[in-house]
Amino acid sequence: MRALLTAALLLPTTAAAFQPVTDRDTFVAIVEGKRLTGDGVGLIVSNDGAITGRGFGFKVSGDWEWQGRYFCRTLTSMIRDFPRNCQTVAVQGDVVRFQADQGTGDVADLTLR
Repeated sequence: MRALLTAALLLPTTAAAFQPVTDRDTFVAIVEGKRLTGDGVGLIVSNDGAITGRGFGFKVSGDWEWQGRYFCRTLTSMIRDFPRNCQTVAVQGDVVRFQADQGTGDVADLTLR
């Protein structure tokens, strides 16, 4: 019995994988009416193409559109402007993952609130 319990504890558990979001309607259904938060950032991504919120204490604004399979956005803040970048989007529960540079760059995981 002890061997079975030990084996069960040592077996890897499988976490639910991130599911790709590949179209605008699905993306809007996920984020509409919610706030994306994480690591000093709180953003609202509106279905009309606007992005508003705060990042590290500073006001952030921008715009977005869906292009092909990508979320493409620009952001402006008092301390830095972020040029247009098209990103892959995936979701796992209440976490939305954005990966810059069409899925080859940095990853930002933001929680839906």
